[in-house]
Amino acid sequence: MGTLDGKVALITGAGQGVGAGMAFALAKEGARIAVVGRTESKLVDTCAAIADFGGVAEPIVCDVSKRDQLGPMVDRVVDAFGGIDILVNNANASALGPLLDITPKLLDRAMAVGPVATLFLMQLCYPHLKARGGGSIINLVTSSAVRWDTSGYGLYAATKEAMRSLTRTAASEWGPDGIRVNAIAPHALSPGLKWWTENNPEEAAEFVKSIPLGRIGDCEQDIGRAVVFLVGPDAGYLSGATIPLDGGQARWS
Repeated sequence: MGTLDGKVALITGAGQGVGAGMAFALAKEGARIAVVGRTESKLVDTCAAIADFGGVAEPIVCDVSKRDQLGPMVDRVVDAFGGIDILVNNANASALGPLLDITPKLLDRAMAVGPVATLFLMQLCYPHLKARGGGSIINLVTSSAVRWDTSGYGLYAATKEAMRSLTRTAASEWGPDGIRVNAIAPHALSPGLKWWTENNPEEAAEFVKSIPLGRIGDCEQDIGRAVVFLVGPDAGYLSGATIPLDGGQARWS
């Protein structure tokens, strides 16, 4: 038996990378997974991989930046699985670059996919989590916000810090309902990072040297397995925290 048998997890951005890694890890512990994202083919691939090891998953197409798609998506998850126990806000919009290059369009997209979608999905899932006697929410943030030099990360870090604030507030307000809310700041070999390391081997080697554990994290084994712990019974007294999953690279204050 798995530690998450009978649980239902809704994971956004689960078609690849860290999202898929978390979906695999949770499914292997018995959770049924709503695999949510924009690109149907990627969602289907993730679900097929889960089915290959005996897990249960449903692909659900949704662009979380479109507010009118969020409610119907949550309703579909509940119709398919009977409820929601775990929400993972993983979908992300790249928003890197100097402050002078930030345009209204870039700002709107980054905010819509980040803190805005996170807030509304937490609100939409709240009654379902409460109805199940409590549950767990995981929001993905970043260590970029606590770097000494945040050049080029201003907007990205700002959106993630907003999500971190929502995390702490929801933990405070919804704790009496048995709902735990935590954030993770992961660093793992996503498709984008893999491409960069393969195309910039010298810079990548220096980058890896900056990680005390000497390697880039694995999406499933290093990030997904940690999330299994965070949403499971062994972390039942942990809420409102930010957990850095970065091999010891970032210094958090």
